[in-house]
Amino acid sequence: MSDTITILRNKISDLTDSQKMVGNYILKNPSEVAFLTVDELSRQVGTSTTTIMRLSVNLGYSGYTEFQKGLQTLLRNQTAPFNRLEKNVRDVSQDNLWVSSINYNINQIQSVTDLVTDELLELVIEKIMSAKRIFCVSVRSGLPVGQYLTHGINRTLGNCKLIEPDNSEWIDDVISFDSSDLVIATSFPRYAKRIIDFVSIAREYNASVVSITDNYSSPIVNHSDIVLPCDSSSMAFHNSPLVAMIVADYLISAIAIRNLESTKKRLNEVNALLSKVNYHIK
Repeated sequence: MSDTITILRNKISDLTDSQKMVGNYILKNPSEVAFLTVDELSRQVGTSTTTIMRLSVNLGYSGYTEFQKGLQTLLRNQTAPFNRLEKNVRDVSQDNLWVSSINYNINQIQSVTDLVTDELLELVIEKIMSAKRIFCVSVRSGLPVGQYLTHGINRTLGNCKLIEPDNSEWIDDVISFDSSDLVIATSFPRYAKRIIDFVSIAREYNASVVSITDNYSSPIVNHSDIVLPCDSSSMAFHNSPLVAMIVADYLISAIAIRNLESTKKRLNEVNALLSKVNYHIK
């Protein structure tokens, strides 16, 4: 059975001019459209919802909802680990794979400076320093980023907690959220629904949301106040947290330096207690 994009490409010449406009937008932005409502898509393209519904029917779907499910299925298949591995093996030279891996990661790190600007980072730092409570939210491949941020921010400020939304305990936290709270959510393909659920509800309770995700087409973007785009692609099949970890490391360092005296005081108190319980070997 043909996939949604192939069907659209094959039939686009038979569509009306207004439907072609929608079709071309979908072909250029499939990841974005996969998570837009029909109203949001009509505003993005500058056309009516009726045009989008008729396009969906002309492509053989019962309506936009069924068309969008087909698009989501296609994207899930494309981002499935085994498909990514197969594609990357074709694209990457296996001669001196170690050096190739280093160069690949260096290029990723260099490219993040174009997307994550000083001004953007400053906004995030202000959010963190003014928040009463901070909740880092992540699962699976994004979990190392959430754990690292939680540990670093909490050592400095003492008000940061890690939440893994795969369990239901977060409900007990989110019902007490208000405008003084900050959520920092990490979301990489294939985008866990539980994270989207969490940030969506957090926004309903007026918490601010900073998202760390792979690009601006990520579904978490629509629920975020600030987006930090961090490429998560790798040479193999997995989402790489490397770029996001570098951004996280900067945030931790900047917050500690901005709060130098209070950070020193807190670290001394923590160290004294660790020594008291003989936590370290030396």
